[in-house]
Amino acid sequence: MKDLLDTLTVWRDRGLGLALARVVNLDGSAPREVGAAMAVNAAGEVAGSVSGGCVEGAVVMEAQQVLAGGERRIVSFGYSDNEAFAVGLTCGGTIELFIEPFNDFPEFAQLSEAIANESPVALATVVSSEVGHRVGAKMLVTPEAEPAGSLGDADLDRVVARDALGELAAGRSGIRHFGSHGEAREAALAVFIESFAPPPKMLIFGAVDFTAALARVAKVLGYRVTVCDARATFATDARFPMADEVAVKWPDRLLAEVGASLGSRDAVCILTHDAKFDVPAVMAALATEVGYIGVMGSRRTHDDRTARLLRAGVDAAGLARLRSPIGLDIGARTPEETAVSITAEIIGRRTGRDARALTDTAGPIHD
Repeated sequence: MKDLLDTLTVWRDRGLGLALARVVNLDGSAPREVGAAMAVNAAGEVAGSVSGGCVEGAVVMEAQQVLAGGERRIVSFGYSDNEAFAVGLTCGGTIELFIEPFNDFPEFAQLSEAIANESPVALATVVSSEVGHRVGAKMLVTPEAEPAGSLGDADLDRVVARDALGELAAGRSGIRHFGSHGEAREAALAVFIESFAPPPKMLIFGAVDFTAALARVAKVLGYRVTVCDARATFATDARFPMADEVAVKWPDRLLAEVGASLGSRDAVCILTHDAKFDVPAVMAALATEVGYIGVMGSRRTHDDRTARLLRAGVDAAGLARLRSPIGLDIGARTPEETAVSITAEIIGRRTGRDARALTDTAGPIHD
């Protein structure tokens, strides 16, 4: 839904009735993730996508029925032999969508502001209920303030707010089941918790040619990019206009400032080729919870760096966290190809998938 906020704002300001369809659950392969959204307004305009084109036409019809006064609903679309070339996901998966009118959401402005400011926020929505709770009831949850809105029960609000903060910290979205008052291990109530976590961070150390290419690719993937180098001549905004921040600092000093904020979704890429930069940067990165630490260099450079790190007190567990030489073995030579190699490795490490060609594997494409 994040990508649709500007469009939704314009439509609401024009007084147009609108319906929003959000992916709330997936089974098997599907082209979009949980949280993907599509909106349809009363003038027949459509924005967004929930399946990359497989079921959009059917979703528009469902949304129009909701706009005409129909009830909020969960609808499923999946693959079968009879539906493969009609309504369905020919990639073999099933998606569940929650479709609802989206004009009566008092906290919309607050949600939009939080996302625009890159502040963490989660939206909890009742998507089905067997115990009388209003389907479509919403609550906005942030780490810094009391929840806004209510799901219809104080105890349920308390439990869902706690769980939403946990999902937000992990950057996850999905359906959670509760009893009518928030009881665990009950399924009378389904609540979709959609997390809008701040963008992951990528810290790139070394103001070199490869850095500019990596920063460009990282921005396409949604990272907040910081380029850092102790040499003011090289670390300039003019050389790295795509970066969100260019810092003229020693790597370990920057990591001392921001290291506590780094988590499993973030990445540190050290491209300096210089031991006086590399070793302090690696040791400082290992002191954080960052999910990826990659270091550029040849195998000879890697062996020399490893010896220096061992002398500096890094243990085997620390060395095992390093991806060095950095990136996947795809034969990359240019800075742009190397950037693809590095970011592909980051994605593979985050998802826990082996970096092999899909042609050479079997089983589901998407977990």
